[in-house]
Amino acid sequence: MKMLFLGDVMGRAGRAAVRDNLPRLRDAWRLDFVVVNGENASNGMGLSADHAKLLLDAGADVVTLGDHAFDQKDMMQFIQTEPRIIRPMNYAHGDVPGRGHGVFEARGGRKVLVAQALGQVFMKRPFDDPFSAVDGVLRKYPRGGMVQASLIDIHCEATSEKMGMGHFCDGRASVVVGTHTHVPTADAQILPKGTAFQSDAGMCGDYDSVIGMEKTEPMRRFVTGMPKARFTPALGEATLSGLYVETDDRTGAATRVEMVRQGGRLAQAGPV
Repeated sequence: MKMLFLGDVMGRAGRAAVRDNLPRLRDAWRLDFVVVNGENASNGMGLSADHAKLLLDAGADVVTLGDHAFDQKDMMQFIQTEPRIIRPMNYAHGDVPGRGHGVFEARGGRKVLVAQALGQVFMKRPFDDPFSAVDGVLRKYPRGGMVQASLIDIHCEATSEKMGMGHFCDGRASVVVGTHTHVPTADAQILPKGTAFQSDAGMCGDYDSVIGMEKTEPMRRFVTGMPKARFTPALGEATLSGLYVETDDRTGAATRVEMVRQGGRLAQAGPV
């Protein structure tokens, strides 16, 4: 199976890049399944229903969220009617709208598990333990058994925690990929037991920015310590950043992994 994961979509520039390029990449790379993290797609804060539909119409099979899952209030209702939107499993206690994982159909009728968890290290809120949440889902849906492939989106600040999740899932998930920091890490690899891993997929946004935000206000705050205006997403040409993975249908193990960077300012990368 040929899978593509795209990191955090950032504002209008990121949405436009996904809309204009994902259909082409699905054909050129013969993709069977695409997951997009969309949690910053609406003005850099959350995902609206309309923008979720745009990402799905562009070719995403599943859209994951993150700690900004419900910053756009209409997502509280939309996620209950659209099963292709996945919020973090450990977002909060009690009755949380939507689902933290799901099993979806890829090309050819193959089944893919997609799940998301929030990390704990350096995060603003004390979320529940992501490792026990992921463990329960992987026990229920073993790769190469009930599903042909499985992908875990670990949404957190610390690269150490993301690496820990990768090793925790090695041999159990097909892909573990980090999101949230908006900067792609150069450590795409297949772990010893066959799990594809990258600490952070990066963002789909304008990299002439401060993690996707127009530079002036973040720089002012760094230099002076004083806010003057709201952060606004940068609007230059975006780079699509993510991870390309091929898996074995029989075992669910990853057989190939490539970093993806398409368009914009960053050095280009992707499967040949």
